Amino acid sequence: MTEVLFYHLTESRLEDALPPLLEKSLERGWRVVVQTGSEERRDALDQHLWTFRDESFLPHGTDVSVQPDKQPVLICATHGNANSAQVRFLVDGAEPSELQDYERAVFMFDGHDQRQVETARAHWKTLKGEGHGLTYWQQTQDRRWEKKA
Repeated sequence: MTEVLFYHLTESRLEDALPPLLEKSLERGWRVVVQTGSEERRDALDQHLWTFRDESFLPHGTDVSVQPDKQPVLICATHGNANSAQVRFLVDGAEPSELQDYERAVFMFDGHDQRQVETARAHWKTLKGEGHGLTYWQQTQDRRWEKKA
């Protein structure tokens, strides 16, 4: 079964919390796909990952860029897995497809967006019923992650 993690953003924006988690995934040797809720959000995250830190960048591409299969991090607005990723991040309430092809699935949701919270709860219920191992992480005031369930 796929390990499924839920990350509840309460103190920072997705743009601040996502890059360190992507870097940790790459350090572990994993290829990653990030599924967004829309093409506009895909394009905005694409731009952000090139400039989020002055001293480095996060190598990535989108599903509409040249050679998406070669990207260590692929951002898409679809269910595709063109880069054969082991980890799938789902952000902005993106709807998952089948998760059995991944070692890990990570749902990140904004605690200040009621729609995203409700969507995450529905995904939790569905995935728990399917027998996946689930963990729930919530941000502390100092923006660290604390395991709650």
